[in-house]
Amino acid sequence: MSENAEWNSATDPATDPATDTGTVLTTDVLVIGSGPAGASAALFLATYGVDHVVITKYRWTANTPRAHITNQRTVEILRDMGIEDDVKAQGTPSALMGDTVFCTGLAGDEIGRVRTWGTHPARRADYTLASPSDNCDLPQTLLEPILIGHAAERGSRIRFDTEYLGLEQDADGVTVTVRDRLSGHSYPIRAKYVIGADGGRSQVARDIGLPFEGRMDIAGSMNIVFHADLSRYVEHRPSVLYWVLQPGSDIGGIGMGLVRMVRPWDEWLIVWGYDIAQPPPEVDDAMATKIVHDLVGDDTIPVTIRSTSLWGNNKMYATRYRAGRVLCAGDAVHRHPPSNGLGSNTSVQDSYNLAWKLALVLSGKAGEELLDSYDAERAPVGKQIVLRANKSIEQFGPIFDALGFTGSDDPAEQVAAMRARAEDTPEAAEQRIALRKALELKDYEFNAHGVELGQRYRSGAVVGDGTPEPEYDRDPELYYHPTTWPGARLPHCWLGRDGHKVSTHDVTGKGRFTVLTGISGRAWADAAAAAARSLGVEVEAHVIGPGREYTDLYDDWARLREVSESGCVLVRPDAHVGWRAHELPADPEKELTDALATLLARG
Repeated sequence: MSENAEWNSATDPATDPATDTGTVLTTDVLVIGSGPAGASAALFLATYGVDHVVITKYRWTANTPRAHITNQRTVEILRDMGIEDDVKAQGTPSALMGDTVFCTGLAGDEIGRVRTWGTHPARRADYTLASPSDNCDLPQTLLEPILIGHAAERGSRIRFDTEYLGLEQDADGVTVTVRDRLSGHSYPIRAKYVIGADGGRSQVARDIGLPFEGRMDIAGSMNIVFHADLSRYVEHRPSVLYWVLQPGSDIGGIGMGLVRMVRPWDEWLIVWGYDIAQPPPEVDDAMATKIVHDLVGDDTIPVTIRSTSLWGNNKMYATRYRAGRVLCAGDAVHRHPPSNGLGSNTSVQDSYNLAWKLALVLSGKAGEELLDSYDAERAPVGKQIVLRANKSIEQFGPIFDALGFTGSDDPAEQVAAMRARAEDTPEAAEQRIALRKALELKDYEFNAHGVELGQRYRSGAVVGDGTPEPEYDRDPELYYHPTTWPGARLPHCWLGRDGHKVSTHDVTGKGRFTVLTGISGRAWADAAAAAARSLGVEVEAHVIGPGREYTDLYDDWARLREVSESGCVLVRPDAHVGWRAHELPADPEKELTDALATLLARG
């Protein structure tokens, strides 16, 4: 814990405010919620040395493996935090994620197969070139303890069984009222800033009046978590997802359910739909077991049901993330189905964007207006992923059309139409072409690399260089386009240090600003030191070239930097480009200091 975090009491300063009415807990930042957004915010704040407290109404971290896809951007952020090894040790590697199957049952007919999450050989190179980190499958039940554990180790104070009740803001801070769910005692917490990370039905977002577009609960779904050894049906085609189409079954909607791997190959989660306009289904273990057997296609497999839960598919996003000293993150501001695997990733990335800004504002090194850039940068991302996830659901329609599901409501006719694709007829040949095109469209759900890595921020925390935004020469949703245009994520490439490879992302981040330049621009190093002294912020400079600490191993940086060797790229603590200079100017110290002062809202 930061040394200045304290329990303030008129009597005993060590008294717990959960039981003592005379105690007030004060902190710089109060984080409400311990899901991916809240837990990662705690980790980042603790790493940056920010005094903070986390509260959650739950007794521990997630008890069901809801979110799971962990994309490259999230893994490289956790790499910056020094915990990538934990993620890799517990996550299912990408090689076992990507043979996504469409079938009539795991033991039934295979309709088609799609290479997903960058596992197609033609796409694997895109992913390898884009990041020092690989994606993986890490269920929320494993991710949250990693985040919380490291946060607590680094100083986070985390209070479980503590429920948020309400808040009041004033010019100097926020007073939050909470209730200890064990004692029933309510007490205040005083904070300079609050992060509302309390999930898809966020009370914090409601209390501060954030504006939203879209609607909640547009469809109903159920999760069934179970244990069963399904290796005989999946080990030869390893994947995270197995889509089962069974017209006429009890599966909701058109007869499609999902068998999702939680841990290979004996822990699973089934997702199936129900009519949200009707009373919610009551599913006991016997019914859940039957659903499992139906989707697997083998009723002899021993099944242990672990849990069932209901949830709604949403299409709602906040157009503003901040109201005064309260800022919301994660599902509190972007609510959508799990398609594309974007939920927990975007939540972690929200907090990564916010934490360094809070750290600088609280330390007096940045103007309070820097926090406005959180809104400007992350709200467009939230809108994009909500619309993308919902569009991915809509893109199942062409699959149903190709299989002949939508031409009839009769399950027998639908099954016959699906089987007809195997016939030697002109109609069947057309059906096979239509199915192939429909499955290719799912690339936008399972291989949306540009959505995952391609954010280009526009805000007061980005200082433009007068150049137009680079055009996309490939589909911007499917493909990541590396660029050092201010606002974009820093491109990854391998540099050399003492003969070993290090990423451009390894020499940046760590809560500081970084200047990257070449031998002809070595004067930027002196300029960075002077700017750091002038503004009181940490700025590292790296001269890349022969004979220097870092070398351009494959000349990849020279190809990616988009500035001359004498120019420089200023990288923010979150590995996004804050500013760049194409050449060495007459007064590099002034240019760099002015750019940093503007970025930091220092007037």
